[in-house]
Amino acid sequence: MAGTNWAKNLTYRAKRLHRPRSVDEVRRIVAGSERVKVLGSRHCFNDIADTSEDHLSLDALPAEVEIDGDVVWVPGGMRYGELATHLAASGLALHNMASLPHITVVGATATGTHGSGVGNRSLSAAVAGLDLVCADGELVRLRPVDPDFPGAVVHLGALGVVTRIGLRVQPAFDVATTVHLGLGWDALLGEFDAVMSAAYSVSVFTDFDEVIQVWAKARVGDEARGELFGARPAEVPTHMLRDTGIENLTDQLGAAGPWHDRLPHFKAGFTPSNGDELQSEYFVPAEHGAAALAALRPLADKMAPLLQISEVRTIAADDLWLSPAHGADSVAFHFTWWPQQSAVEALLPDIEAALEPFGGRPHWGKLFTTEPADLDLLYPKLADFRSLARRFDPDGRFTNDFLARTIGL
Repeated sequence: MAGTNWAKNLTYRAKRLHRPRSVDEVRRIVAGSERVKVLGSRHCFNDIADTSEDHLSLDALPAEVEIDGDVVWVPGGMRYGELATHLAASGLALHNMASLPHITVVGATATGTHGSGVGNRSLSAAVAGLDLVCADGELVRLRPVDPDFPGAVVHLGALGVVTRIGLRVQPAFDVATTVHLGLGWDALLGEFDAVMSAAYSVSVFTDFDEVIQVWAKARVGDEARGELFGARPAEVPTHMLRDTGIENLTDQLGAAGPWHDRLPHFKAGFTPSNGDELQSEYFVPAEHGAAALAALRPLADKMAPLLQISEVRTIAADDLWLSPAHGADSVAFHFTWWPQQSAVEALLPDIEAALEPFGGRPHWGKLFTTEPADLDLLYPKLADFRSLARRFDPDGRFTNDFLARTIGL
């Protein structure tokens, strides 16, 4: 049995948990199962990875990392923190990291997960190839020249089991993080684009009552912005959550360090984030970022009993069908909630209504209540993706309640 997800708000229903040690074993399990899904780091907050029959964990596959020019090939169960160590030893880097290095590469890219930066696309946009075990147990290799590729990268687990994934890499670089305190609402809303582009990667933390912190992560060698519209640089390391220890945070105070030790908020060797929590996230086109943020502020009092922190980030556009940043540079509003699921789910329609005029797209791996008909409007390639999924999986071997409820598979 697979147990629970990371947040412990979901108990998986699978009858069996398999840990195959080879791709051939993956193929045999898939071909012999009626329903099968893959478990990664279990850091999704809904039932996207749940199934009634067979779960696969790919963490026992050989941990072989292959570098081929500007592409690194990664086994299906590997996490970003482990991959970063391999790349750093070869003088290479990914273009960006999520706030947590603990998540699996395949799980993150399958759901459109991202870091921040006005010039940085999602983690999914770095994908340069997929080796996929399909419903009949056959191994298919998809590459960017394949017409199905833009639809297959953010696949929600609906197309098959990704046993190996290719990511584009670049020369390693150093990053320095400065935390800014005391930014006013007038400055943030009036200079929103300038704030969000103040460094290579920027995160704004807020409870919608006040702007709590701005994390500016500058590539060493790039021109860094010293002043941030009246905000002051923190003089001691600072957590985005009040009264929380800093031992699990990556280094701040402008101290330069390798990309993989600065772009995530949290160190790979520590328990991520704040433990038990729930998360939601919504994306709007960047041109509406300030207006959408202003539209959320009247909900501050409703959010207050449930909200630990909200993080505002930017993501550059991509062409991946189910990416939340498909077709538009985007601003993402991330919510970390206390573990009170019924109360959170009762509040989400208010947030979704506030973001509806701006085309708020939900993150696939987090809690949302957006109606299926609205998802079809928000994700214009969703009908094409359904056709792709039915072609790859005609008998619905990889479908589950989440896919049926949200996108009609």
